[in-house]
Amino acid sequence: MKIEHVTTKEQLEEVFRIRKTVFVEEQGVPLKDEFDEHEETAKHMLIYYNNEPAASGRFRIVDDYAKIERICVLKEFRKYGLGKEVVTSLEEAAKKEGLTQSKLHGQVQAEPFYHKLGYKTASDVFMEDGIPHVIMKKSLRVKKASLHSCFSKEKGSP
Repeated sequence: MKIEHVTTKEQLEEVFRIRKTVFVEEQGVPLKDEFDEHEETAKHMLIYYNNEPAASGRFRIVDDYAKIERICVLKEFRKYGLGKEVVTSLEEAAKKEGLTQSKLHGQVQAEPFYHKLGYKTASDVFMEDGIPHVIMKKSLRVKKASLHSCFSKEKGSP
């Protein structure tokens, strides 16, 4: 597996191909709704599996949040944990930009996936592109171990 920040037109075309396959062809999102005015300014990630473009996602800065968007994995690659890799790589890139929180519009069917990655549901269900979604949020701050837990004695120790 290889994770790349999209920097070339060819890479961006691969991202668009993956998104068109997953969102437009599989999920029925209208083509005009899938691609928007943020494509040039968003930070895109492309994941390769066995040297084949397999997954993608993007983030952009909205109200001091990394707004994570367009997370998708081609059907034949969905059993390899690439969705987690996409989200994690976007979060790491956002942290490098100085962001401390992220949010996303998660499809309701993917809500458990995002919960496993530490996201909390922050809205009621709403419709987006004909698909039920919820807003989900996560802190990107590094959690520090408390000093107390580092020095606390175990039961039975002197």
